[in-house]
Amino acid sequence: MAETPLIHNLEALLFVATEPLSVAQLAGAAGAGPDDTARALADLQKQLSTTGLRLSQLNGTYRLVTAPETAATVRGFLRAESKAELSRAALETLAIVAYRGPLTRSQIETLRGVSSETMLRNLLGRGLIVEAGRSREPGRPLQYAISHSFLQHFGLTSPTDLPPIPEEVGEPHAN
Repeated sequence: MAETPLIHNLEALLFVATEPLSVAQLAGAAGAGPDDTARALADLQKQLSTTGLRLSQLNGTYRLVTAPETAATVRGFLRAESKAELSRAALETLAIVAYRGPLTRSQIETLRGVSSETMLRNLLGRGLIVEAGRSREPGRPLQYAISHSFLQHFGLTSPTDLPPIPEEVGEPHAN
């Protein structure tokens, strides 16, 4: 019986994983070296470019996500599964984290001008943002960043796929 190609093993691991995986995790699980794993991931990314799936890379971790062109279909399906839409305040908070993150709660609140604790808890609960470590500020507050689920929810494969901020919006001014 022929040995399963590394690229197939990586694809299977990414398919069943509930969390994004690093090259080291994938290499260990597949019994391969990190360089071979990185090359196979690049090949997998190319192979998936013509399918309904994409390989998403964020902060050194990888995950299978749906292709951007399938976003409307997937969104319609997921909407039927989850009736609760994001509020305007949640979307505003999410946009700040997406474009400016990682940020602490106080940094987000400075930009929004209102308390964001409830919004952050809601977005964390939905898996759209993650705790991304601690700031070096006094008290070492938590920082928040977008997640792979955020990318999948909005039909993106990386943060670089975010649309540019319109010029008329400009930079927010802190009071």
